[in-house]
Amino acid sequence: MRCIFLSSLALAACLLTPAVAQQAADAVDPEVASGLSEFDTLSEAAQASLAAKTAGRPVEADTWMVAAANPLAVEAGAAVLRAGGTAADAMVAVQAVLGLVEPQSSGLGGGAFLVWYDGRSGEVTTLDGRETAPLEVTPRLFQTDEGEPMGFWDAVVGGRSVGTPGTPMLMEEAHARWGRADWAGLFGPAISLAEDGFTVSERLAGSIAGGAERLQTFSRTADYFFPGGQALQAGDRLVNGEYANTLRLIAAHGAEAFYTGPIADDIVATVRTAAGNPGVLSATDLAIYRVVERDPVCVPYRGRDVCGMGPPSSGALTVGQILGMLDRHDLAALGPDNAEAWRLIGDASRLAFADRGRYMADSDFVPMPVAGLTDAAYLDSRAALLAGETALEEVSAGAPDWDHAQLWADDTSLELPSTSHISIVDQYGNALSMTTTIENGFGSRLMVRGFLLNNELTDFSFRTQRDGLPIANRIEPGKRPRSSMSPTIVLQDGRPVLVVGSPGGSRIIGYVAQAIIAHLDWGMDVQQAVSMPHLVNRFGTYDLEEGTPAADFETALSEMGFKVNLRGLTSGLHAIALADGLRGGADPRREGIALGD
Repeated sequence: MRCIFLSSLALAACLLTPAVAQQAADAVDPEVASGLSEFDTLSEAAQASLAAKTAGRPVEADTWMVAAANPLAVEAGAAVLRAGGTAADAMVAVQAVLGLVEPQSSGLGGGAFLVWYDGRSGEVTTLDGRETAPLEVTPRLFQTDEGEPMGFWDAVVGGRSVGTPGTPMLMEEAHARWGRADWAGLFGPAISLAEDGFTVSERLAGSIAGGAERLQTFSRTADYFFPGGQALQAGDRLVNGEYANTLRLIAAHGAEAFYTGPIADDIVATVRTAAGNPGVLSATDLAIYRVVERDPVCVPYRGRDVCGMGPPSSGALTVGQILGMLDRHDLAALGPDNAEAWRLIGDASRLAFADRGRYMADSDFVPMPVAGLTDAAYLDSRAALLAGETALEEVSAGAPDWDHAQLWADDTSLELPSTSHISIVDQYGNALSMTTTIENGFGSRLMVRGFLLNNELTDFSFRTQRDGLPIANRIEPGKRPRSSMSPTIVLQDGRPVLVVGSPGGSRIIGYVAQAIIAHLDWGMDVQQAVSMPHLVNRFGTYDLEEGTPAADFETALSEMGFKVNLRGLTSGLHAIALADGLRGGADPRREGIALGD
């Protein structure tokens, strides 16, 4: 099948080819490109949304909209919005269901970043619900006895990788600030699905099959995903009574029920007694956890303000740097079919990632030149490096202005893609963009009371220094690991025009930047923008999404000097455009939908 960039119907069909699915299944990460799944309890509206995605059309609405990674979760959020709830209320309902129906990606045992636009005040607020390192960690947590970095999987599976979860408190904090609906009632759909059972989707079944060996490391996890020793299959009915009971406690007593008492005791015991790889999370870590309000990072692009989450996320800074450099070039005139456009995008991304690797980490622990990295003069100097006609031979971090300087070594930490994104706009003019994760697929593989615990600590650098210089993203007690999650709200004249985000590990940054470019520069609607084939360059190698027209650029980009790699690129973009109503798009690589009224 032949695809073209501006044909959404062809794109949706091409993205679901067996080659793409097989490539994703063969990758290190167990997330798979699954496209559409059948759900036996969907409303007519949700079925219509699935049909629109299949046909490559955005979903249209006038008043409110929600887009997320699973139709059952989207329907839960839609019910809240339909009843007069806010975007914050709907997020709680969506996240509670996502933790049940796509446990490989997010849940109560993980963390999240939230960007909020307030329809009344016009202000943008960001909340940091990222996991924290336990107080007992040492610099050598992920090093061997010889002081060398551990193997990644040796670190991930078990209690060693578990950070203090932030998602439950973030849900409560957002509801306390911006919610209208009754807190307890927001958990009703998830509790019902957990008790009555839900249909295992193709994506969940594929993820279980892809991660079978590690998922059977611990008996509680194995019993849930491999009942009777057999992997759950698409179409199976899955009941999770323990999860329902956990949600009931949180519904009745708030997030405190998670961070203290029996749930907290079970989390700590599970982490510290994990066979073969125990961790150091303590009751104190849970009891002292707090969500932090951060200053948003906003960078101008094409007369808009692209706003997102600042440190410890590298998302908004790196997306902002990429777009800031490209703002000096006419991508609209080049168009998406021109290899020159992708040369500019690829090398701008490489330059931004060089800065990310050198400077970006939890700003509560290390000084960061946030203002310098997004300063117009600095971006001018970095954009000037793109003036040639071939790929940059070498890329290194720049020298942004600092309030106070410090020398850092470059980080090489690995960040793998198992995450989810939620975009919501409500009838009150509020907009929410939230990316939520447990890090690698199925996190640490440790299960407690019906939910999985994260492996977020492996987002820290396993090395603490290089050549005598400290690495900014090294592990420290209480520190939050650097993330690439990029929940984004684009503003024009102070009003939101695009709400967008994606899962995908460190490729999130490229997925989000490309979607913004596709929408603002190339005039694609949101469904076209999230469906278009991916071309992502982070560290020099240009990843082209195989089985799509992106592969057609292999020769041209190679001749420009890029190393090129064809592979599956399983994003999970969910976007809402606000102009003459609402239009929503859901990534055809996953099973999500957009729904509105």
